[in-house]
Amino acid sequence: MRNTADRIRQAVSFELLGIMIVTPLFAWIFDHSMGDMGVLVVLGATAATVWNYLFNLGFDHLLHWRRGDTRKTVPLQVVHAVLFEVTLLVLLLPVFAWWLSLSLATVVVMELSFAAFYMIYAFVFTWGYDTLFPPRQPDCEA
Repeated sequence: MRNTADRIRQAVSFELLGIMIVTPLFAWIFDHSMGDMGVLVVLGATAATVWNYLFNLGFDHLLHWRRGDTRKTVPLQVVHAVLFEVTLLVLLLPVFAWWLSLSLATVVVMELSFAAFYMIYAFVFTWGYDTLFPPRQPDCEA
């Protein structure tokens, strides 16, 4: 198990490294300045973090109200993940389109590219982090 300090180091390093990789990469791919893309990447990461908290809070309250508990089955976890991503996309689309002076269709491609990048990045980062900082195994009692 990881302690709180390790979890914070992991989360902060994940975000900072992700921003350092995705900003120049997407500035180049989508032909925009590092400044414009940097603002969007930081805004997107911040919005995703805040929305994650609010969405999960609302989702859990809805589950508790409808079912009396907040446990999620696998199908409900899939619905939860898809709804989170779709609602985040809807929230960010107009801001990204306005900031970059792009059409909504172009920004949808950009957002889907961000999602694909971060899915692969999360896998690689987690593997690398676990290799560099292996999680401590819990003590087993006989």
